[in-house]
Amino acid sequence: MMNRRDVMIAMAMAGAAAASPSVLANGKAASAHAHDWDWLIGNWDVWHRRLKERLANNNDWQEFNGKSVFWTTLNGLGNVDDNVVELPDGIYRGLSIRSFDPATEQWAIWWMDGRYPTRLDPPVLGRIEADTGTFIGKDTLRGKPVVVRFRWLDIHSKRPNWEQAFSPDDGKTWEVNWRNYFTRTSAKPTSLPRLDDAPRDFDFLVGSWQVSNRRLKQRLAGSTQWEEFDNTLTNWAVLGGFGNVADNTFNAPGGAFHGVSLRAYDRDSKQWLSWWMDSRNPSQISTPERGSFKDGVGTFIGDDVHEGKQVKVRAQWSRITPSSARWEQAWSADNGATWETNWVSELTRKA
Repeated sequence: MMNRRDVMIAMAMAGAAAASPSVLANGKAASAHAHDWDWLIGNWDVWHRRLKERLANNNDWQEFNGKSVFWTTLNGLGNVDDNVVELPDGIYRGLSIRSFDPATEQWAIWWMDGRYPTRLDPPVLGRIEADTGTFIGKDTLRGKPVVVRFRWLDIHSKRPNWEQAFSPDDGKTWEVNWRNYFTRTSAKPTSLPRLDDAPRDFDFLVGSWQVSNRRLKQRLAGSTQWEEFDNTLTNWAVLGGFGNVADNTFNAPGGAFHGVSLRAYDRDSKQWLSWWMDSRNPSQISTPERGSFKDGVGTFIGDDVHEGKQVKVRAQWSRITPSSARWEQAWSADNGATWETNWVSELTRKA
């Protein structure tokens, strides 16, 4: 299992001359798909038509409006959209996060309902071909398994549209239960308005940053050898300020790579959850770290695996000013009794 933000040199490609034909082929497959979603970049007004009840022989359709904004990540091989959905019984926020896996030549799409921010829905998988994208996955509805299908249609037209369908019989029959029609309002993505009661904890991170990193070459091995490299980071708010996304490019010693962090605030526990997606393993999203800020320091703890053994992972934000911040990562092999700091990042805001 790939460790969170772990830059293992052995896993990085040293250069094209050392790459196997399969690695090179996968790289070409990835670059060919870096523009699959360019047609959706920007801000949109959205008109929705949705069945009130799914798989219940219902024909009562609800119509309502919404808004959506779309950014690319992972150098084009990932993206995020943030949404306002004006349901008849109440407005809510939600987002999609996507990534392309060169090994399978498929996109994965995860959905987060802002009302339930501790959960990412199981992904749907698929491809965009010509003017259509089709993505299929599995989920449950009222405790029973269903197959879920997303379809993007007329994607290069002035009004691209999306539909969702469920199948209770493993794809033999489908019920379309939601359709969206998009009208562009801006070619450049701009964050949707924040909610008045949104937490301010991560407001400091919004914007673009230059980052200097020091990282231990070996973890939990008594190593004192550090390596240094830089990266860039761009962060923006989602979910009305109850979430944020950071897109990273790392110039690591073993080769450049990209990563995305997604954070969401859980009102019930008053904690943030933080997920990580790495371009070297794009079909997976890490289990989240959880935590909060106290006295200007944010501490977030989660679980991971290192060399087949369970470890605790701790990330801390500190020394926060309008133009700088520090991020540190530490691991514990004894359930938090002792910690080894293995990564320190110093952030400087770009002009």
